[in-house]
Amino acid sequence: MSNTLGTSGRPLRVAVIGAGPSGFYTAAALLARKDLAVSIDLIDRLPTPYGLVRYGVAPDHQKIKEVVRVFERLALDPRVRYLGNVEYGRDLSLADLRRHYDQIVFAVGGQSDRRLGVPGEDLAGSHSSTAFVAWYSRHPDFLDLSVDLGVDAAAVVGVGNVAIDVARVVARDPEELATTDISDDALATLRESRIRDTYLLARRGPVQAKCSPAELKEMSHLAGVDLVVDPRELELDPASAEELAGDPQAQKNLELLRAAAARGRTGAARRIHLRFLVSPVELLGERDRVTALRLERNRLAPGRSGLSAQGTGEYETLPVGLVVRAVGYRSLPLPEVPFDERGGIVPNLSGRVTDPVTGAPLPGLYVAGWVKRGPTGLIGSNKPDGAETAASMLEDLAATAPAPAAMPAAVDETLAARGACVVDFAAWQRLDRLEVACGKAQGRPRVKLGRVEEMLAALAADD
Repeated sequence: MSNTLGTSGRPLRVAVIGAGPSGFYTAAALLARKDLAVSIDLIDRLPTPYGLVRYGVAPDHQKIKEVVRVFERLALDPRVRYLGNVEYGRDLSLADLRRHYDQIVFAVGGQSDRRLGVPGEDLAGSHSSTAFVAWYSRHPDFLDLSVDLGVDAAAVVGVGNVAIDVARVVARDPEELATTDISDDALATLRESRIRDTYLLARRGPVQAKCSPAELKEMSHLAGVDLVVDPRELELDPASAEELAGDPQAQKNLELLRAAAARGRTGAARRIHLRFLVSPVELLGERDRVTALRLERNRLAPGRSGLSAQGTGEYETLPVGLVVRAVGYRSLPLPEVPFDERGGIVPNLSGRVTDPVTGAPLPGLYVAGWVKRGPTGLIGSNKPDGAETAASMLEDLAATAPAPAAMPAAVDETLAARGACVVDFAAWQRLDRLEVACGKAQGRPRVKLGRVEEMLAALAADD
């Protein structure tokens, strides 16, 4: 038998840190190679796999979550192990990973968010979309987030798909959400909500809006909700008209927006006001709580990458008691891994982690997903991204130094010595069945377990 890496004599040992879409798609690309013998450990700090599919996809978008069936088939492949409740930097160091794996892929996503950088941003009632979405999705890290919906109006800064998700969840009839897997605590809070007006704020114009037509169309047809659009804000400057001509998605969005503007108000109990060419400049408050948002009117001007927003010096104030910023996710630095603070990514070339000083690839280290390219694209965008990283890994195979202790049992011994309580895929399937059974009793797809301790206790009780 050959001892060459990637052969039956010595399968390639790969650690994928992060069991979300980018991690699974990278694993899938490696598993698809018929000429490669590979053994992959998918490692996640939470007991639950699937990352943003579980904790980022809106609860009223259950069909999108069906992608987990693809991921489940991958996890059940005999060449794959799932090591849940194992945290890089706590349970395993970079030295540990290098000892046990030939190649390491960081696919940790965007765990934080971009800030607005304006006064008052840290007042109570001001949240990042990262936190707000995780709160209503029952993410263990955000179970105790204090969300007050006992106000008359809310503002969501941004007009991407996440911003639209947030606005839709806030404005939607809570009883429609009661048949989803939304957090019970969030559902109770939404049922007590007094919010009647939600403002979606875009710093540029309708042509530059990054939301998908499907999201926009759904929002324009919510029962009991008027989508309010000022037709004057849909008037295009010559540069935007030129940009529109080559962008079918923007054309569809503008068509939907013009239809909403023409429809006007129907007298619905709740309203979503979609505003363009405005930027927050200050969150105003009383007794350390948000009471209003000050906006500056913008105009479009040529910038380095298309049309950019420039302030006009004209201001207005929106009386809102809740502000959610949805202006982009951001990855966080990883222990002992280079990080580009300005770009919010790990520096890389086609997925190969690079030295920030020399630009040379660091042997055996790779990235995939948002930590590689920034927070862009939909779930499916991670498929070609993961394939690119996998291709780089295979190109480097001949020069890859074999790890000295690459047996799965050696990793298990290290984790046991650290006191890690590892949740394997069979254990996750037990949790999954418990959640689904609880949901079925309530006519819901599932009722999520929240705290990690709650999950581990449920597993212990189910033994």
